[in-house]
This record gives sequence, C-alpha cells and structure tokens, in this order.
Amino acid sequence: MASSEQSLPERPREEQGEAGAPSKNALKKAAKEKEKAEKAARRQEQERQQKEQAEANDTAKHLYGQLPSLSDTTATMPKQEFTELAQLYDAKEDQEVTLDARIHNARVQSAKLAFLVLREEAHTIQAVIAEGGPNQISRQMVKWCGGINSESIVRATGLVKQPKEPVTSTSISNFELHVRSIYMISEAAQMLPVQVKDCMRPPPMNEDLEERIETDAQGLPVVSLAARLNNRVLDGRTAANQAIFQLQSGISNLFLEFMNQNKFTWINSSRLAGAATEGGAGVFEIKYFETKAYLTQSPQFFKQMAIAMDMKRVCEIGPVFRAENSNTHRHLTEFTGLDFEMVIKNDYHEVLSFGEKLMLYIIRNLQERPEFKRLTRVVDQVFPGAGDFKLPSGDKAQRFTFAEAVKLLNDNGIKASEEDDLSTPQEKALGRIVHDKYDTDFYTIDKYPSAVRPFYTMPDPSNPKFSNSYDFFMRGQEIMSGAQRIHNYNQLCERMRNNDPPLDPLSEGFRHYTDAFKYGCAPHGGGGLGLNRILQFYLGLPDIRFATMFPRDPGRLAP
Repeated sequence: MASSEQSLPERPREEQGEAGAPSKNALKKAAKEKEKAEKAARRQEQERQQKEQAEANDTAKHLYGQLPSLSDTTATMPKQEFTELAQLYDAKEDQEVTLDARIHNARVQSAKLAFLVLREEAHTIQAVIAEGGPNQISRQMVKWCGGINSESIVRATGLVKQPKEPVTSTSISNFELHVRSIYMISEAAQMLPVQVKDCMRPPPMNEDLEERIETDAQGLPVVSLAARLNNRVLDGRTAANQAIFQLQSGISNLFLEFMNQNKFTWINSSRLAGAATEGGAGVFEIKYFETKAYLTQSPQFFKQMAIAMDMKRVCEIGPVFRAENSNTHRHLTEFTGLDFEMVIKNDYHEVLSFGEKLMLYIIRNLQERPEFKRLTRVVDQVFPGAGDFKLPSGDKAQRFTFAEAVKLLNDNGIKASEEDDLSTPQEKALGRIVHDKYDTDFYTIDKYPSAVRPFYTMPDPSNPKFSNSYDFFMRGQEIMSGAQRIHNYNQLCERMRNNDPPLDPLSEGFRHYTDAFKYGCAPHGGGGLGLNRILQFYLGLPDIRFATMFPRDPGRLAP
C-alpha cells in the first residue's frame, strides 16, 4: 500500500569524483590554507633574514646583551675592577669605570640616543648611550638599552663625563656615564606590584595599615604603609630605606663600641624557655617536640645568671618577643633588644649613669659622624625633621625622679599621680614639656613606684614605695627600662610569693633562676633598650614599622 505521506525533496548532493575523493569545495579550501601557510612561512623567512642581516650589520652586538652566568665565566674571563656609584662623586673626567647597578629608569630619546638612570643603594647617575663613537655604538644597541625593564641589574662600562648642565634628577649631578658596553645580569619583570620611584615619595602620615595606593595633589601615586610592607623587597630599595637600615646598623655598632670600651662581654642567651617565666602573660607558646615551650620576653634572667657566673659586665643584641595585641605606631610582637647588665660597686646610680652615657654616646655620634649625618639628610628628604633631635648641652642627661615628672605634668594642667604608672598620653605630654622647658628630646626618669615594676626590681631602701628603677625617653616615648635587681635569695623569693599573681620560686620555670642567687650573687643592675624605637624616635618616623625591615605585629607574619 502506497504511503499517504509525500516524500520531501532531497538536498542536492555535491558532485564527487571517484568514490572517497574530496569535493571541489574541500579542494578549494585546502588550496587556500596551503597558500596562507606558504605566505606565513615566506614572511617568517623574510623576517629571519632581515634579523640576520641586522645582526650582521650590528657593529656593537658584542657590546650588549645577556651577561654569561658567573659560573660560566670564572675560568675564561679576566677579573675586572669594579667601581661603586658612591665613588663617582669625586671622579675624574674621562675616567673609565665598570659598575653593577639597577636600572632606575630607561628611555629612548631617538633612534640614535637613549638615557638610563643607574642606581646603587642611594646613589644615582645618568648614563648616555649614543650611536657612533669610538666603539661604533649601533642603533640596535640604543634600542635595546631603552627597552630594559626598570629594576633590572646591569653591568655597564663607560667614560665619566661632565654634562653641559648639572643633572638635577640624579644624586650625582656633576657627572654622567657615556656607556661603551652594557650587559644584563638579572632582568626584572616588566610589571611590578609597586614602583620603587613611587615608594620614594612620602607615605601617608596616618596609622591606617590598610593596603592601598592613593594619589597626591599632582596625581602621583602615594603608596600606603601596608603596600610597602607587602612589597618590602621593592620598597627597601629606596634611598630613604637604605639610609634608615644603615643607621640601624650604625646604632648597633655604636652600642657595641661603647660596650667594648667599657669591658663588657657579649653573650648569646637562649630565646626558648620551658615556662612562661616573666609573669605568664604576653608570651608565645610553641610546640617543642612532645612538650610546650615559650619564646622569651627578654634575656633578663639569663643576664642575671651570667652575673652570678662572675661575668661582671655582659651585653647582648637579639630578638625580643611580646605576645601583646597592640596595634599602635610603636608596638611590635618582635623587636631587637640592646641589653646590658653590670655589677654594682657603690650605688645603684652607677647603672643609671652608665645607661645615660651610653645613650649620649650613641646619639652624639649619630649627629656628628659624617656618614651618619649624610644618611640622616637622606631620610630627612622623605621624613622632614629627621635631623632635628635635641640633646642637652654638656655630658649629662636631663634626669627627673618619678615624683618630679608627675609634678611637671600637674603644674602644666595634666593630671598625674605618684601611685600609678604614666600613660602613653601623659608620657607624650611630658616629652613636649621637657622639650620646651629644657631644650632636649632625651631624658630619664628615676625611682618608679615599686607597684608598677617587675618582682625582681630592688625597692628603694629609703622608701620601699618606690624602687631603684628607671626609664629612658626619646621625644616623649619610652625606649628603655632598667633597674637594680634583687640579688638576695630570700628577699627575691618573698617578693615572688607576694607578687600579684603569686609566683612560686621553686617551680620548674623559676627554680634555675632563683638557684643562681641561692649560690651567691653580686649586687647588679642593667637595662634593655629597643633598637627599633631608638631609630624611630631619633629620626622622628611616624611608625615603628618604618624602622623595622620585616616587622611582626598582631596582623602581620609575612614577608
């Protein structure tokens, strides 16, 4: 029976040759693809030939490019003499030098001329790459130099020349370098998270630690503190940061100079303890194999035990850990301590006077030695006022008793009590009062109330309400605490048991410490300075994180 449905017309089939042969359309498409591929191949071949021809015609191809790795050249290349940029301030005209430096900036002026700014630490110089000359500098070399990524490290050889006019954009303004050869040592990425030149401008002067990049009145980027710290390797390359950390090194060296002059022995105590010894609060607990351990809050106990070993004068530089959730401009959870401890012969004030002389030695040398003065001027360009720290005339520090400090505050309308420790606002206010009245930014306060000092602090024999203890201040902020320590075993144990909260002198955490006094120990005292704070307040930096290479605070564990 025939189907009632009508059959649909079939779509015309493409004509085919023999069975399985491609259609005409397929052949046309294949021919077009082949022609396209042949054109691309001819174009690539033409570009290759042009490149080879350009290279063949490049009279300077041996004068630039990638430097072979040092391990490859040690045995084959002669040793070179290198010059540091800092030496070029007093260079001679036409002096040939070879130096390794970073590319601070690169630009092509024309096909025949390019300019670089080379940077090493805080020093910069303009470099000129011009076509022709005795070395037959090529246009290819000019183009290559102008395209070097900022922050790349290069090795450049050239002649020192006096420019027609001083170069105001570089620290070395009276000379420029006419490049004869330049090689890439280490190429930086084209895109950087922050630009070093942007980090050279002053940061926002507030305590906001959020990461952001603002713009100033001229529309130039202003990099926040958090952005700087998150990219510390780049931020650390600025001239100001180079100067800050060289000054930090200088303070440590001055500390050791003074200690050596006064016959102190440098010790290295442990930063691990089996118990939270100095009161229990504010310590970091860590896993120590199958038990617990704690990062020490200071080398205090170890310094005293060294005195009990008959080491009459000891000092130390090392990390200090404080598990305090303080997010302020002057607090860190890890900082560097400059500590000392010494035997007392006649009077507790031997220790206080020694500490004052130490600080006067450090600050006066920072102010007087030419290199430190130069570094301070560099910091002052970003942080105005860095060089205006005031010291009293003569060889003595301005010293107050705690009662005198409280009176100064009350006399100036700021309520304070001899029963309580000074608050941070009170300390800052006192700093302003002392600055205005005594023309000094450094002073000390003696005889603190016993109630606000640690259990091992010696009470004042004439008035046990107060203690033989002191604090040092810079710009109205504390940089050091110190005291005479209790060296009598029975007195120390009694103070510990009467502490709030009570402490057991025979417990595992304290037993080794208290035993040192059971075996006999000379009268002694000392103190601990905060390196980061000394640097911060000497330079007047707005935040201690600027004075710390890799700061640790409650919100930061990296980088």
